[in-house]
Amino acid sequence: MNSTIETHVLNTYTDMKLVQKLEKDVWNMEPIPLHQTITASQNGGLLLGAFLEGEMIGFSYSFPGFGKGRSYLCSHMLGIHPSHQEKGVGAKLKQAQKEIAREMGYDLITWTYDPLETQNAYLNLSKLHAVCSTYVENCYGEMEDSLNRGLPSDRFKVEWWINSPHVSKQHEISIDQAQRIFQWETTKNHLPKLMNIEQGLHRFAVMDKPLLVPVPANFQQVKSKDNNLAIDWRFKTRDIFQTLFSQQYVAVSLLKSDELVHYYVLVKQQNLEINI
Repeated sequence: MNSTIETHVLNTYTDMKLVQKLEKDVWNMEPIPLHQTITASQNGGLLLGAFLEGEMIGFSYSFPGFGKGRSYLCSHMLGIHPSHQEKGVGAKLKQAQKEIAREMGYDLITWTYDPLETQNAYLNLSKLHAVCSTYVENCYGEMEDSLNRGLPSDRFKVEWWINSPHVSKQHEISIDQAQRIFQWETTKNHLPKLMNIEQGLHRFAVMDKPLLVPVPANFQQVKSKDNNLAIDWRFKTRDIFQTLFSQQYVAVSLLKSDELVHYYVLVKQQNLEINI
């Protein structure tokens, strides 16, 4: 993009009306009520807008959270106008969010995303260095938007420890340095299919390397061509991640490949330079 994208804190009624318009453009659903976003912005929350030549093309919405004796910033929504997606706008908003959250006194930001959506996974884990050890089944119930309709709304709840060494360092784990314990095959429709996972779920306990978990490189394509296969991916990966998380494994990155799948990298929690 030739023009410079600017980010600004949002806190006025006019700002929130722009957020509502963008919500409709991105998700085609009823927006968050103004009284909610305004109140959040005045009480420890953080709303940011991304602007290009004076037009808001993206926003993030966060509010305060509290759990396990500590406060954190709950990053609830990140929306980019469809004509400006995949241009780095989301990453720019998250970096601004991190810096301002630090100034506000936060050291943890959390949010959720669908673990089968690899574009989000790559941004959240590989670029921002958030981590995940929490899997939530059907987090938002049955959703009717085009991205989620027909599947349980399972989510990763990620943690972004913005003051930790893990976030500030570069992490380079290649496919060759990790262990493949789950196999996949190509269907007649040239779609990836995860094979029987039981053997892999028994093997991980003796592994001393980081583990690889395959997920479709383009899950929406799988869903549009074979919804039953998409459901199969949902339930098999649910079993995999819940099992590995229960054994103190943590998802730390997504490795892209030239195959029909990309790979999550999971390591033992004790090897991270953060306190989860």
